[in-house]
Amino acid sequence: MTSVGQLPGLRPRRRPRDGGEAAGGDVDLVDALDPLAWRTVAAWLHGKPSAATRQVGLQVLASFLRWLGEEEPALELLAVTGAHLDAYCEMARTGALTRTPSRRPLASRTVARKRSVLLSFYTFAWQCGVVRHNQVPGRRVTTDRRLAGTRTLTREERRQLRQGVARLAADGRTAEATAVALLESTGATVDALAGLTRQDVRSVGEGAGSRPAVIIVHHGRDDVVAFPVSPLARPLLRVLCASRPAGEPLIRRSDGRPVDLDWLRGALADAALAGGVPEQRARDLHPHMLRAAAVTDLLEDAEAMPSPRPRP
Repeated sequence: MTSVGQLPGLRPRRRPRDGGEAAGGDVDLVDALDPLAWRTVAAWLHGKPSAATRQVGLQVLASFLRWLGEEEPALELLAVTGAHLDAYCEMARTGALTRTPSRRPLASRTVARKRSVLLSFYTFAWQCGVVRHNQVPGRRVTTDRRLAGTRTLTREERRQLRQGVARLAADGRTAEATAVALLESTGATVDALAGLTRQDVRSVGEGAGSRPAVIIVHHGRDDVVAFPVSPLARPLLRVLCASRPAGEPLIRRSDGRPVDLDWLRGALADAALAGGVPEQRARDLHPHMLRAAAVTDLLEDAEAMPSPRPRP
């Protein structure tokens, strides 16, 4: 991939009715970033659950880049602070952005959406280690900051966690084992895992010889994303699919109640302990850390992409 315009839903629009899905100028602006910033943006956009959310993300980030180029032309995208976001949002609120039609003030709700998108990008960049400090204020980043000292899992800890999943499964704790296996391999949210049903699992083959190959994870009401099923999770999902009626959650408590964050944290700690992680470290693990690990995997994959070539 040499351009973010190659991502699904971001084909650049160069002239009316040419089939483009995103403004060509926005695509070009991102493609002109330095290689590290470009890879970070590309990985962030790639992780969005739908074409619509990618388009919004690109549009807002391009608007911010244009403002940054006018106000702080020497400042790199990954060196932005919360003060810059505050200034950008204030100018949007008062209608001072140069590219706002007629310089009309934007509605508070629109400005809040812009801030939310930018916070999402900088949280992603910070979790992946390309931003060295907490750049942006806000509840979500503050939560991550509280976990900063322990948020990174080593390769050995992830290996131990997978070993613990196998031991939970051997003890008959299939729901917990499946939840942790999917969390480790996909970084899915607790709500997404709690909402999985038999219909969200796509299998290869038929009958007793079939094996789960792809799992569909829902983000909100309309957005979905597909993940390949890891070898560790395949037999676990096969057991749950065989034991759950259609439409019922695959992952639930032993008494049938829905799972939540506390339940998942407990399952994560139990898997870590079963795999040999020291007790205090196992108790400190949080699902957000597994999500950050999955994001890091995505960014490492993105680093293998060649740098974008300048357009003629």
